[in-house]
Amino acid sequence: QVQLVESGGGLVQAGGSLKLSCAASGRTFSSYVMGWFRQAPGKEREFVAGISRTGGSTYYADSVKGRFTISRDNAKNTVYLQMNSLKSEDTAVYYCAAHYTWSPRPLTRATDFGSWGQGTQVTVSS
Repeated sequence: QVQLVESGGGLVQAGGSLKLSCAASGRTFSSYVMGWFRQAPGKEREFVAGISRTGGSTYYADSVKGRFTISRDNAKNTVYLQMNSLKSEDTAVYYCAAHYTWSPRPLTRATDFGSWGQGTQVTVSS
């Protein structure tokens, strides 16, 4: 099992940027496919971005494509989410998640991931 701790959330004006980090501990970080999800009040948790174990493959929800970038540093056991051109509709609690071992397809469902962080709040004011 891997333990995940997110950081970097906060309050930002529309059009601004934030960079979230997710630090992992426990099992070998490079064995995990990583993902970012978010959940706004009254809404279901939704996929934001995912990255393969090596970082060579990334994929995004249409709503954030071109604005958000997921990356990872396996030497630092950390996955990042750079968020630019933020909109009020990006306001949510953001969670990182981990899926152990390789996957033949992009993982976009919350049920694909077995480990979760506690979340970090992102609030975008308009």
